[in-house]
Amino acid sequence: MEYVVEMNNIRKEFPGIVANDNITLQVKQGEIHALLGENGAGKSTLMNVLFGLYQPEKGEIKVRGEKVAITDPNVANRLGIGMVHQHFMLVQKFTVTENIILGSEPTKLGSIDVRKAAKDVKDISDRYGLKVDPNAKIVDISVGMQQRVEILKTLYRGAEILIFDEPTAALTPQEIKELIQIMENLISEGKSIILITHKLKEILQVCDRCTVIRRGQGIGTVEVAEASENSLAEMMVGREVNFEVEKAEAQPNDVVLSIKDLVVEDIRGIEAVEGLSLDVRGAEIMGIAGVDGNGQTELIEAITGLKKAKSGSVHVSGKNITGLKPRKVTESGIGHIPQDRHKHGLVLDFTVGENVLLQTYYQKPYTKNGVLNYSKMYEKARQLIEEYDVRTPSEKSLARSMSGGNQQKAIIAREVDRSPDLLIAAQPTRGLDVGAIEFIHRKLIEERDKGRAVLLVSLELDEVLNVSDRIAVIYEGKIVDILNAKDTDEKELGLLMAGGKREVGEIQ
Repeated sequence: MEYVVEMNNIRKEFPGIVANDNITLQVKQGEIHALLGENGAGKSTLMNVLFGLYQPEKGEIKVRGEKVAITDPNVANRLGIGMVHQHFMLVQKFTVTENIILGSEPTKLGSIDVRKAAKDVKDISDRYGLKVDPNAKIVDISVGMQQRVEILKTLYRGAEILIFDEPTAALTPQEIKELIQIMENLISEGKSIILITHKLKEILQVCDRCTVIRRGQGIGTVEVAEASENSLAEMMVGREVNFEVEKAEAQPNDVVLSIKDLVVEDIRGIEAVEGLSLDVRGAEIMGIAGVDGNGQTELIEAITGLKKAKSGSVHVSGKNITGLKPRKVTESGIGHIPQDRHKHGLVLDFTVGENVLLQTYYQKPYTKNGVLNYSKMYEKARQLIEEYDVRTPSEKSLARSMSGGNQQKAIIAREVDRSPDLLIAAQPTRGLDVGAIEFIHRKLIEERDKGRAVLLVSLELDEVLNVSDRIAVIYEGKIVDILNAKDTDEKELGLLMAGGKREVGEIQ
């Protein structure tokens, strides 16, 4: 059989690590082919080889049966290969059209013909059901729409083979449904898609075949119609995965976090949190459920000191922390797993060891008379790296060299190790594989069982339902209802999240 893409026996090495070890991937014309693996398994590396960003040490690549040397992304583009990266590569102040034509601008009489480009962009957008405004500025559109711009960028350059790198990691459930429809539209037009993912439900929903890699090695390729969530998960992590969150009944005690009449403005000066009040007790996990953009981000930023509240108060363990700087908030007994691990969680050009000590490096025994004791720092870092299964060649490797899942584990190790009174976990499993998700859920429950208060903010409704003890539903910056997790379901939460009301006599 002739494949549209063949990667045979690919080996890619980096200092101290073999990222791809003799991997073979064969993609058929007109299929959605999943590339499944744990965080750090080597999925993105393999696709970066196909897109010409990396050069392999061994192996060969064939496109439409012809052996090719893809020395850079321009060569990939000429071969009809386009890649939609997990972290978008867009200029925020440019329009959609300006971003799409960047590097391949059409000209007329020596000037860039933006009008023609905008018409071409609209034609492509309409053809594939992308519904993108060519004249909108990137800064003004949603994350899901920005992803569509990235897809348009590849189609504008004539891509027939599209690589999607974790495309649903930052999308809302509605945006995921729309993206799946877009992928189906692309396939119906004769395109081929390689989908890098760890989300098993999405693979079962949209993919034809799935190639699994584990720790840099190929495990096998299966027909998705013959697979199940359990079989794919076991191939991915090498053991049986428990999808059910096991936890005992909560035994909540005193109030740890008390928020009263909090008002917080967003970056535009509009009130995103409007008079919100909420109490979270020790030994319980309080989930926050809501459609993205209903004040969750501003709420977290106000609690953690990243944004100043307009009015209202925040108390932790009886201490008023309203308006304190982030370090003072941390020292008051708060741990924070931020929703954007790159922006607020890590210093990417610091080592892994430096990052896991970011909250305590200035304290003994890591500092004496203003001088850092790197020996003590790295000793502690090695302990946390082992305990939390952070996969990195060394504690002295740069944080940016790790996969997203291992970056997240490093943050969780840092925040949980300090045993804070209140642990805020914002989108803690975004972009993570089932093994890492299982691990993180277990850590959150362990903290609860030690008597800590946990505030879980997640867009994943099944995560909120399975991990939380109580669930506060947020809508337009207000808490509209608080329910016991065991007594509600996705349907009821969805109604409340959309601004509806719970009907008397229904789930209590």
